[in-house]
Amino acid sequence: MTVVDKPKSPTGIAARLRGAALDTRPLAVPAYRRVLIGQGASLIGTMLTEVAVPVEIYSMSHSSMYVGLAGLAGFAPIVVFGLYGGAIADAVDRRLLSLCSSLVTWAVTILLLVQTLLNVRSEALLLALVAVQGAAFATSSSARGAIIPRIVPRELVPAANTLQFTVGNIGQILGPLIAGILIAFPHGFAYAYGADVLLFTATLYATFRLPSIKPAGTVVKAGARAVFDGLRFIGGNPILLMSFAVDIAAMVLAMPKALFPQAAATHFHGGIGLLYSAIAIGSLLAGLCSGWISRVRRQGVALTLAVVGWATGIALAGFSRTLWLTVALLMLAGAADLVSSVYRQTILQTYAPDEMRGRMQGVFTVVVAGGPRLGDLRAGAMAAATTFSIAWSGSAVLCVGLVLIGAFAVRPFWRYDAHAATHASHTSHAIRASGGSEGSGSSGGSGGSADSDGSDGAQGSHEAPTSLDTPASHDAHAKSPAARGEP
Repeated sequence: MTVVDKPKSPTGIAARLRGAALDTRPLAVPAYRRVLIGQGASLIGTMLTEVAVPVEIYSMSHSSMYVGLAGLAGFAPIVVFGLYGGAIADAVDRRLLSLCSSLVTWAVTILLLVQTLLNVRSEALLLALVAVQGAAFATSSSARGAIIPRIVPRELVPAANTLQFTVGNIGQILGPLIAGILIAFPHGFAYAYGADVLLFTATLYATFRLPSIKPAGTVVKAGARAVFDGLRFIGGNPILLMSFAVDIAAMVLAMPKALFPQAAATHFHGGIGLLYSAIAIGSLLAGLCSGWISRVRRQGVALTLAVVGWATGIALAGFSRTLWLTVALLMLAGAADLVSSVYRQTILQTYAPDEMRGRMQGVFTVVVAGGPRLGDLRAGAMAAATTFSIAWSGSAVLCVGLVLIGAFAVRPFWRYDAHAATHASHTSHAIRASGGSEGSGSSGGSGGSADSDGSDGAQGSHEAPTSLDTPASHDAHAKSPAARGEP
């Protein structure tokens, strides 16, 4: 009997490596590709400024408390304009809102350059500029986050978010490293701010090239009532509420960035660029091996474990007194942060209907951008009142305990099955489509998808109508057992 060798299975090591690699399918959408490149380039400049401002403040005050105050100065505007900007994004053209608010951010960066060229040396002026920049950033972020589900198909939203975070992490690596080099030169702060001014033009161009993206479904009037409606929507959905809660815990209790200048000056006698880049390096490496992320169904469990991994890495890094060990542990924390960031954003973008996405992204901006600033204030105040180790590691250990307790207590979040929830949403679309004119009525010009090729009028091959939930389909989604996390 002749034995014939069976052909090698395509599910071998090579196939598994391909499955784990970064999913680049969203790059086939021209509008998304331009946005990704523009945001990646501008983020390098943003990180130059993000490093230069606290280092400049510390060079004038020699106090981590003042560095923490910079976080507070940015936090209050982010809360107000993140929430209200999200309501505006649900009422106007999101492209226009993003472009106008980005222009304000750009103007503030120019003022930062001018004040350092004039050698003003005023902590108060720097704090004021940080506050204005925070307001503009929060508004533009609310609009940008609501744009992504409109220019890529729904099933590619996790991959699109992963690409954004990965490219962003490249900027967060290069930016601090370049900043560490630039600020070491005479007039180094001017070089950092000037480079940011030039690089930020990339995101202005990408936003300008987008088509008009008006909210789908029922358009609400921007105002306090719209903001409260958004908050009430989150409060009535334990999955969304818990996804925000774990992020707040991670950023407020386990974010040590305000302590980096002190660590570099007193513990390691240098290495400020490495400290600011380490988390992003870890996130980048994780992003390159992130093909598995979109295949995970239990996203509540995955988000919880990722946040626990982040806080554990931060806590261990605070106990280290060797620069390279600290950097390595921060990289591990950064890898976990990439995973948690993708799941937070994906849950938010796919769970909320389009007419709510601006407000949801507004709250997301408050949490993601405001949380670290509140964490800066917390870290600076704790370092001044207690010890460096307690401020860095003690609160991170507390974060681990609170996140685990909260995740176990909120069962719908712990049991949340993203694939089943998406199937329930798609099924509701099919039911409405077969139900006659009432179920398939047109929502008018504002309800259509943005053209994926970035041009007005023609319907691109990458258009994804399923990414635009209607209120009724979302109600069915929210009420389904899978969406509630029930077995």
